[in-house]
Amino acid sequence: MGGGMTIVERTQVFLLPDLGEGLSEAEIVEWRVAVGDVVTVDQSVVEVETAKAVVDVPCPYAGRVVTLHGAAGEVRPVGQPLITIAPLDGGDEPTGHATYREEERAGSGNVLIGYGTGHGGATRRRRRPRLAVAPEPADVGPAAGAVTEASGDPTRSPAALVISPIVRRLAREHGVDLDTVRGTGPGGVIRRADVEAALSAPAARLAAVPDPQVGSAPVGDGDVIVPLTGVRKVIADKLSRSRREIPEVTIWVDVDATGLLETRAAINAATPDAPVSILALLARICLSGLRRFPQLNARVDTEGQRIIQSAGVHLGIAAQTDRGLLVPVLRDAQRLTTAELAAELAATTAAARAGSLPPARLTGGTFTLNNYGVFGVDGSTPIINHPEAALLGVGRIVDKPWVVDGQLAVRKVTQLSLTFDHRVCDGGVAGGFLRHVADCVERPALLIAAV
Repeated sequence: MGGGMTIVERTQVFLLPDLGEGLSEAEIVEWRVAVGDVVTVDQSVVEVETAKAVVDVPCPYAGRVVTLHGAAGEVRPVGQPLITIAPLDGGDEPTGHATYREEERAGSGNVLIGYGTGHGGATRRRRRPRLAVAPEPADVGPAAGAVTEASGDPTRSPAALVISPIVRRLAREHGVDLDTVRGTGPGGVIRRADVEAALSAPAARLAAVPDPQVGSAPVGDGDVIVPLTGVRKVIADKLSRSRREIPEVTIWVDVDATGLLETRAAINAATPDAPVSILALLARICLSGLRRFPQLNARVDTEGQRIIQSAGVHLGIAAQTDRGLLVPVLRDAQRLTTAELAAELAATTAAARAGSLPPARLTGGTFTLNNYGVFGVDGSTPIINHPEAALLGVGRIVDKPWVVDGQLAVRKVTQLSLTFDHRVCDGGVAGGFLRHVADCVERPALLIAAV
């Protein structure tokens, strides 16, 4: 055989690939195949959830499924076995293996078509205890090779079956006695979801007080424990880093948005098949402002002691989802027309809420627009989406008394808040940007004149 092909035990083990963006683990959401199924090269075999998105993982091998390493709800570290495939004819390697190995050696990172990085050669794969998911529920028994926490005490109840070190760590950090947790995995294996269910149960009793050395406060009876994991942990880490590193300042102004609403109504009346949202118009106004004040479309490189102004505007849109606050990014948004902005915003926010955006779409922003007015609030002091340098927040649009040509009138009023990194500019630039945005909201004709 040529092409650098290697066979180990006449099977091929596909490891959970590098999903990028510093992600080190993923939770199995749903297997697309079962033991005994026949798969083709690049067929999607499992849906996994990372801290940033839900993605389908294709397998680079063709053949018959021998083992599924892990059950739904279990967390798998990157680089650990995910699925084992055997050749259909029991002879040569499955079709497509040579291509996979050659592309892997070349450093391919296209995990969305099944080519991960960092696997290493098949001959160097480590032998670890693994969970074989049986094809039929009736065949499920104690997991072979499962790590147990037996105490050696014959009077004690059977020890908990724990395979994932992440599950063990989660239980230890929150003082959960694994012997009291009912495992729902094959053979009674305890999964992360089981520990989290025990933590969230109203009548949950913690077997141990968290170690005071880690700075945890005592937990009282009836307290609800919410593990800081997944997306919530990523959000917490990023916001904490932003506040820790960025000397931010927030300025704000009330504006009369009546003209903007009238402009939107006129556009949609003229193009009913391609409606434009207020958010799309605000995005267009932000892009106009950033063209005038590019200092805000930047980031600070602390190690290089320099400010990097981005050539393109990669516009982040804050979106509240069931998995937490996400900021999907529209790359090179300045190249889009207003109608294209509206369509892309609608599609992107819908995909973010559905959890179907790849991790790459959730990073790399250079400026963020946050419409927190949808929550019925007037204003806020937003935290900058690190490592960006600025964020524009928009409050709700409500009827308020407003002076127009010396006369009191009822107008549609909103508050705009700009939070900016004082290292990239001074108040003059930030005030100039916010004033330009406010003027365009009040008199949309200025936006057309600036295009």
